[in-house]
Amino acid sequence: MTEFASPDVRPDTDKGAQVARDDRAHVFHSWSAQAQIAPLPIAGASGSYFWDFEGKRYLDFSSQLVNVNIGYQHPKLVAAIQEAAARQCTIAPSFADESRSEAARMIAERAPGDLDKVFFTNGGAEATENAMRMARIHTGRHKILTTYRSYHGATSGSILATGEPRRWGSEPGAPGFVHFWGPYPFRSAFHSTSPEQECERALQHLRDTIMVEGPQTIAAIMLETVVGTNGILVPPDGYLAGVRELCDEHGILWIADEVMAGFGRCGEWFAVDHWGLAPDLICFAKGVNSGYVPLGGVVMSARVAATFDDRPYPGGLTYSGHPLACASAVASMRIFEEEGILEHVRKMADTVIGPRLEEIRAKHPSVGEVRGLGVFWALDLVKDTTTNEALVSYNASGEAAKPMAELMAACKAEGLWPMTHFNRLHVVPPCTTTAEELAEGLDVLDRALDVADAHVTA
Repeated sequence: MTEFASPDVRPDTDKGAQVARDDRAHVFHSWSAQAQIAPLPIAGASGSYFWDFEGKRYLDFSSQLVNVNIGYQHPKLVAAIQEAAARQCTIAPSFADESRSEAARMIAERAPGDLDKVFFTNGGAEATENAMRMARIHTGRHKILTTYRSYHGATSGSILATGEPRRWGSEPGAPGFVHFWGPYPFRSAFHSTSPEQECERALQHLRDTIMVEGPQTIAAIMLETVVGTNGILVPPDGYLAGVRELCDEHGILWIADEVMAGFGRCGEWFAVDHWGLAPDLICFAKGVNSGYVPLGGVVMSARVAATFDDRPYPGGLTYSGHPLACASAVASMRIFEEEGILEHVRKMADTVIGPRLEEIRAKHPSVGEVRGLGVFWALDLVKDTTTNEALVSYNASGEAAKPMAELMAACKAEGLWPMTHFNRLHVVPPCTTTAEELAEGLDVLDRALDVADAHVTA
């Protein structure tokens, strides 16, 4: 794989202070109480690292928002964007554009089944928003079923489809969104005692939900193929196949939200490839070009696309299929193939991340479970090893969330930037992270977890 430039980490405290002052004065940050945050000014990044204006370097185990799959400042990807900018910076989506056409073709060639048409968006939320609109028009139905442990974006429809607490502030909203419990063997809502039983009971719960909601009213079931922010929940074998069967039985579309799980994160182009299945629509963003330029989209099956052969699709975006974004996606996919990044991800999962996390789990009583695929892992932390009570309560904040805050601080103190959500510590580095870098970061996690162990009560 490409060697990234060695970090040029030089302190510039005056500039860092100016960045912080301007941010505080003028930037309104998402998901935040503005007076209670102090965003870290970032001076630069390369490969799997970024650094601040004080000269402190961090190994990124969060990939920012689990999107910098190809690593920071990949020289080939930067060059491709520069070349595209010199050729053509922008053109409206009503025209045929070289980069847009090539990106769509390459994405379709890598998508499963007959998913062969691509509608481009600027990001993941717009992708799920448009996928739901397509499903409703295609079926003539209005309900969308999603799980409680999910995040699908923050636009008006996608936030209502979201199951986790970030939805609450946008309610009440448009009708037609129904939530149900997906499989989670470690914290089973169905009192299961095995993955097989969890699969069977979760599918029966979904079948019952479809029954009482009325299958004739349901346009789509939208699932994160592997649940991301809400737990890195890898579905038990047979679950997604069962969802496919239920959808086919009732004329419901299956939307796979792969905004986070796709494009290498799980070691495949699309996470559904792990189970050999084809949804009706796939939503993508993040890893398609690692956020170098905003891009997302929906890949749709032939029968969904045919709905709009002679009927205009009632949706569009000024920057749909932006040439620079599409050029970066083309370059990224080529780099993934030329450098064997998918193979690298699978090798790192099998030989480094998986084995080392199991060692960590065996050593630390606070680690109740380890789960994941590719470079998409989570440690489910507990404070009671007998009951598996979560280290911090659901949606904890303030003093109640202190154990996780202490754990994050311990990681950052040693130069590791972690990702946490509720009681979970996620391990989601760039797909290009080397075995040596992974070992470095996992060693830091190992030491930092002593902080979480101190909160274990039984």
